[in-house]
Amino acid sequence: MSEERRVVLIGGHGKVALLAAPKLVERGFAVDSLIRNPAHSEEISATGANPVVLDIENADVEQLTEAFTGAHAIVFSAGAGGGSPERTVAVDFDAAVRSMEAAKQAGVSRFVMVSYSRALVDVDNLDPENSFYTYAKAKHDADAVLRDTDLEYTILGPGALTLEPATKKLVIADESGNIDGAPASSETGKASRDNVAEVITHVVDTNAAVRQTVNFYDGSTPIAEVIS
Repeated sequence: MSEERRVVLIGGHGKVALLAAPKLVERGFAVDSLIRNPAHSEEISATGANPVVLDIENADVEQLTEAFTGAHAIVFSAGAGGGSPERTVAVDFDAAVRSMEAAKQAGVSRFVMVSYSRALVDVDNLDPENSFYTYAKAKHDADAVLRDTDLEYTILGPGALTLEPATKKLVIADESGNIDGAPASSETGKASRDNVAEVITHVVDTNAAVRQTVNFYDGSTPIAEVIS
């Protein structure tokens, strides 16, 4: 398969990336899934992706550039997963910014960032003592850096993630994560990880939503109709 159709998934063993990999493969992409733990290689291979052992928390820009060179797109779907505040910053901000720089150095312009629906505004509303604040700020700041690059980025902002199967249907939220001007509720503000994987596949495959931030929840309108 040609290098032009290769996608690098950062955070390859995450729940969203594990769902996205086979969908991308089905669309004709070769997928390199970056993982920290080599013990996860078999699980990655089962999705049809190629496991690449590279710890993004400690990888420098040169190592990331080597992994990205020749790719069609980079998808950043990594996260510290509720670890220490220091590790949250190291993964969700520092590693994200190094990945952006590496994409530029590798000549890969397409960069898809998995963020969350209220990343733009939570940092201004949360008490810095709140346990969620470090994550909110890391995602907010990484998104801001990405918007300031020349990359052909798409920032995806799903709501509260669930394990429900994909409906392939969404409702789009505004830049603050609101629907029709009102905050989403605990019921309306959900997004299945499988739907997030479908959205990743859609924007990579169709080059939709370039230099846009797309906040969304599970809804009633097909993905292709609301993200173009």
